[in-house]
Amino acid sequence: MNRNYDMNEDMNKDMDKDMDKDMDKDTNRENRPAAAQEKTANRKQEETAERKQVKTMNRKQEKKTDRKQSKNLKGKIIPLAAAAGLSVVLGIAAAVGTASGALTSGTVTSSSSSSSVSGVSYTAVTSDADESSESSSLLSYLTAPVYTVSENASVASVSYGVFDGSELFTSRDLVQSADTGEAVTCTVEDDTDITITEAGVYVLTGSAENVTVYVDTDSESKVQIVLDNVSVSNDDFPVIYVKSADKVFVTAVGSSSLSVTGSFVSDGSTNTDGVIFSKDDIVLNGTGSVTIVSTENGIVGKDDVKVTGGTWNITAASKGIEANDSIRIADGDLNIQAGTDGLHAENDDDDALGYIYIGGGTISIQAGDDGIHANSVIQIDSGEITVNAAEGLEGTYIQVNDGAVQINGGDDGVNAANKSSAYTATFEMNGGELTVSMGSGDTDGIDSNGNIIVNGGTISVTASSTFDYDGTAEFNGGTIIVNGQEVSEIPNQMMGGMQNRSGGFRR
Repeated sequence: MNRNYDMNEDMNKDMDKDMDKDMDKDTNRENRPAAAQEKTANRKQEETAERKQVKTMNRKQEKKTDRKQSKNLKGKIIPLAAAAGLSVVLGIAAAVGTASGALTSGTVTSSSSSSSVSGVSYTAVTSDADESSESSSLLSYLTAPVYTVSENASVASVSYGVFDGSELFTSRDLVQSADTGEAVTCTVEDDTDITITEAGVYVLTGSAENVTVYVDTDSESKVQIVLDNVSVSNDDFPVIYVKSADKVFVTAVGSSSLSVTGSFVSDGSTNTDGVIFSKDDIVLNGTGSVTIVSTENGIVGKDDVKVTGGTWNITAASKGIEANDSIRIADGDLNIQAGTDGLHAENDDDDALGYIYIGGGTISIQAGDDGIHANSVIQIDSGEITVNAAEGLEGTYIQVNDGAVQINGGDDGVNAANKSSAYTATFEMNGGELTVSMGSGDTDGIDSNGNIIVNGGTISVTASSTFDYDGTAEFNGGTIIVNGQEVSEIPNQMMGGMQNRSGGFRR
């Protein structure tokens, strides 16, 4: 049985305001021609103007229709139900009207292919007051309370970073609340999928098995899914599947749990292998907690995955969070147990992408392979990070500018490898604290296939081979502690602690 929640784009009037701000995917693509940027901006302005004109015309016609329809609702009970093979539709514009700033059009649809399944129902009783108060009464019944928080997330930013953290998040990305004044509340039911086809805010509640929430909107729509103490356990398919959208916000309220317990099945040629699976940008935020358990990956994003708030407890047989373009973390708590990599970013088509940015938050990772893996860049500007893994950090250009990073590794604590042609393999330390503890054997505390640059901060490495690099080493500032002893140069050691050469201290 499928249940579709459709709403007119007018509900998204507040969301359109940050559309121009939400072009962060192009921010760090420096080689994009200026003419192309101007052409894209002009096209977006024209499209926005056209949409506004259409909305204005639609509103005028809808207001006339709504007034007539709302007169028929006085004192009535309005059921919405679905029987076998029957789709029953409640036009929300007819029920709500426009006087209270509510939904102006769209439908709530429930359908079923099984003769034994009872449909979803909404029941609303209105008073004999005027049309305006009648619309407000029905609106309050169909919508949920507004969630509020004391403050929004913030992101650290340094001028000398590979990326400017302040440009990687929009203002809405950092908001931890959901304005549910015009939201649609969806109570999950066993074996009942939910399909979202319009921009808006959707609140999920209840407990059920084998439910997939599909997001399938146009490419300019933003959707916010509020997980409000919801529990869903599926056998073989994602709980949230974003097929098409501009951006989807998944907001944690209270305590929720999402899981897939069996082997994942594909959606045609798409390998849908995450409890939350998105083909477009996704933002994880909120003030609550979400527990995710997966037989493969926890969260998969084919574009950008951002974390700006909430507590996310992920247990995955493969990767905790996987993204094609980037993983960007501004705040929040991440507790990840992964069979392979904790955080993994890799883009097969553009090796300048596939980066991980951490500008805050608390991250704890236990992983069978890499704790944090990015094919291009790992940049840490802030946060408290603890990694227990075979390799702690692995990427081409690894830059630590601030924060506290603790790594317990079994192979390389930090590994700057040649994985991207867009960057030279480099480990760079400019500030913060990095503590690396390695096991015995063929292990390296900090290993670079290229260069090592230390300009500031404190590095403490305990290992049989503390530093290993193939290029050059610069020690320009900061503190380096090797096996408990502060040193004035960067050693270059081979297995067993044999010193090869070193990079001297430069002031």
